[in-house]
Amino acid sequence: MPVKIRLQRHGKKGKPFYWVVAADVRAKRDGKYLEKLGTYNPNTNPATINLDINGSVKWLQNGAQPTDTARAILSYSGVMMKHHLAVGVRKGAMTEEQAEEKFKAWLEEKEQKIQDKKDGLSKAESEARAKALEAEKEVSAKRAAAALPEEEVAEEEAAEETTAEAEAPAEEAPAAEEAAKEEE
Repeated sequence: MPVKIRLQRHGKKGKPFYWVVAADVRAKRDGKYLEKLGTYNPNTNPATINLDINGSVKWLQNGAQPTDTARAILSYSGVMMKHHLAVGVRKGAMTEEQAEEKFKAWLEEKEQKIQDKKDGLSKAESEARAKALEAEKEVSAKRAAAALPEEEVAEEEAAEETTAEAEAPAEEAPAAEEAAKEEE
């Protein structure tokens, strides 16, 4: 019975979530599986991968073939590295302790890279927020500056109207007096 390490899709439409499983080649994609090895969530940045490393190595040593995507996930999480080191131990190229030391060093380096990426993403996000806030402040200042002259113009027009009204009755009074004299 040939076995593949592959992904089983779960999650809702547009939001995929995968289980990494060891399954018979003849089984359906989301059908029966032999063992669940972990999960893969591509919706987060960076993608979240939780795997049983020892269980995955056991299946690889027993002949399970990973699909292309599953191989990339296994490689990213260190399963392929551990499998490679286990083959070296079996051939006598190194001892078990040396293999464990190399694997731990590789894991620490990988975790550092992942943490650096997360820090870079959070820094870029905070910079983008700061730029957006600065742009919003500029737009707000321009609106306030544009509204201020309009208010001043409106105040000047109102002042002109009041002075014009005050002058208009004074002009009408002499005209009214002349009209009254003519009638007499």
